[in-house]
Amino acid sequence: MRHAFFATSALVGAALLSIAPPVGAQSGGVELRVDRLEKEMRAVQRKVFPAGAPLEAEITRPTTPSVAPGTPASAPIADLTARVGALESQLASVTGQVEENSYKLRQLEEAFNKYKVETDARLAQPEPAVSATRPMVNVPAEPGAAAPRPAAPRPTAPAAASEERKAAVAAIERPNSGNAAEDAYSYGFRLWDAKFYPEAQGQLKATVDKYGDASVGSRAANLLGRAYLDDGKPALASVAFYENYQKRPRGDRAADSLTYLGEALIQLKKPADACKVYQELEQVYGSSLSASQRGMMDKGRTKAKCS
Repeated sequence: MRHAFFATSALVGAALLSIAPPVGAQSGGVELRVDRLEKEMRAVQRKVFPAGAPLEAEITRPTTPSVAPGTPASAPIADLTARVGALESQLASVTGQVEENSYKLRQLEEAFNKYKVETDARLAQPEPAVSATRPMVNVPAEPGAAAPRPAAPRPTAPAAASEERKAAVAAIERPNSGNAAEDAYSYGFRLWDAKFYPEAQGQLKATVDKYGDASVGSRAANLLGRAYLDDGKPALASVAFYENYQKRPRGDRAADSLTYLGEALIQLKKPADACKVYQELEQVYGSSLSASQRGMMDKGRTKAKCS
């Protein structure tokens, strides 16, 4: 895009240097160059804003002054020069905006790719084996006494507790409204609301995998992150929140995911990265943030000591 801007400037310079011929020739030649510049500008806008409304050049034709008889008519040249200047200004503005947004996105992606690598490494490490029995008690043997016996193994949780949890989970009613995507999300929400976090995580992850492209996807992915966070798993929560924002930036819970992402990063002792997230949240969703979202952001900034 930078090359396109320089090429545009060169075309403009060539157009302005060609004012030596008569006024009629100047008007026709510059008019063709301006039309070509406008076509190039529209092409740049289609590339930069494929899904949104492109910027419109603020170009207005100056009011044609009254010209005394015999005076050369310079108004067309002035009009074309103004249009060329406006096109140059607009191309420079679009180029700067694209470069700034690309830089911010690269920073955010690099930071969270690092988190994902660290998280995968931690999850890949095997948990240390726990001995099922207590160590033998080293008691001095008395004459004629039998050799010391190992302590009895610790009793495991009774099977009744596991069965009790299964029964409690089974008691959570599965909705059946006829809308499979909404029913899947609602059941995950009920599990999370009842504090059955592992079961909620499994249900919500399956919902995101199956219905991630539907309108319910943003809500399910955000609640999945919250289920991880409430279960004391901020690393997994940060990945879920970031992926929801990255894949569904216009989703119902995109702003919520950025808000909770800041909280997850604070728990991971990454205050500097949390501050970057809050800055992104303010820039992208500033005026549309709800009172609760802004309150969480302000509280998080205070915790992270953001400048």
